[in-house]
Amino acid sequence: MLLLLGCGTAKQTPVASEPAPPPYGPEVIRQRVLESEVGKNRFVGFALYDPALGKMVVEHNADKYFVPASNTKLFTFYACLKMLGDSIPALKYVVRGDSLIFWGTGDPTFAHMDLKNTVAYDFLKNRKEKLYYLEAPYTSTPFATNWGWDDYNYYYQPERSVFPIHGNVVKFARKGGPAQLYTTTPAIFKPGIKTDTARYAHGDAFVRAWRTNELTYYPKHASPDFAVEVPFIPSPDMTVKLLADTLKRKVTLLKNRALPQGAKTFYGLPSDTVYKRMLQVSDNLFAEQLMALCSGTLSDTLSVERAIRYVVKNHLSDLPDAPVWVDGSGLSSMNMFTPRSIIALLQKLQQERPSDRLLPLMATGGRPGTFRSIYKAEPPFVFGKSGTLAHVHNQSGYIMTKSGKLLLYSFMNNNFRVPSGDIRNEMVRIMTEVHEKY
Repeated sequence: MLLLLGCGTAKQTPVASEPAPPPYGPEVIRQRVLESEVGKNRFVGFALYDPALGKMVVEHNADKYFVPASNTKLFTFYACLKMLGDSIPALKYVVRGDSLIFWGTGDPTFAHMDLKNTVAYDFLKNRKEKLYYLEAPYTSTPFATNWGWDDYNYYYQPERSVFPIHGNVVKFARKGGPAQLYTTTPAIFKPGIKTDTARYAHGDAFVRAWRTNELTYYPKHASPDFAVEVPFIPSPDMTVKLLADTLKRKVTLLKNRALPQGAKTFYGLPSDTVYKRMLQVSDNLFAEQLMALCSGTLSDTLSVERAIRYVVKNHLSDLPDAPVWVDGSGLSSMNMFTPRSIIALLQKLQQERPSDRLLPLMATGGRPGTFRSIYKAEPPFVFGKSGTLAHVHNQSGYIMTKSGKLLLYSFMNNNFRVPSGDIRNEMVRIMTEVHEKY
């Protein structure tokens, strides 16, 4: 039998159409997170909260504990909003005859090289009385529990103290010129610096000895232009030495004296100025010292740990999961929070501050700070805090969608082996999609 083609009207077989993709919503976002977790072989916690609906719209491991790194600073920020006022207590003092006796509150901004703060400096500089410094009681250790001891030489881990000066770091800088020419701030460290023309094992141009303030310069590791910060070891004697050098007047250390009664508090910078630096630049010393400042509202003895215990008991007892909180900055890998508890904290921050005063303090997409190279857009649409340690990279904060929704999110990544930049790019990809489509 022959089939005659083209004769008459052939019956067409209908072609099955592709199923329509699901509308962009919680299930799609969850799928993106799951695919990303498997693709990068890491442990992911994710929570996305919609205040307009009053509920969590996406959760993945949101009840599991993660190392938060600098997401911890969000907790420090909340503690400050509950315990400190509009201005930072810069120092305390009493006047006895022709003497002004003063001591520290934990304020990290005195003579800070980036903030250009002169408020407390001008107060001490212009007093007619003789200046006497008294070390306030301080029970916290220079390094918090589980900090990396071998990071002592790097700018991000200065030691905690009662009266930080210059951010507790020595800054070395050069813009071209001979290798032996560079500036040192504060200058009092310059005469004691040794020069070694060999190569240093770790490739650092400036190295401080482990438990002394002995500094060595390795020119072979210095680039023509550099700005390097190395923490110094604070002590009462060092504080007085630096104060005298900075103020250009005599300052005497009082030893073995209790704090006088009837002290007055001298206030320095607006609190928001300090919070903004902590959150946007992720300044670890600021975070630690702010918790010390909080403890000063409880007693004359400063203690980061005491302030943390107080905030957990009195202001965070209603979190979904009890926080494991050990320092102010997040440098310790012993801190542990769950994504859903971070969402609850973000809600608490909104209760303390309206959006127009809260969001500008956060790291902002495309603006100076830790989000400067990501989420670039006008107007900005992500406001939050990043957090990075070895094998840890997180983001938590607020995201504005093109549909006009302000959502709260916490995106936590632990236990990965790929570069943290790969993890950051995954978060940016997913959260940008949320911004554009949710």
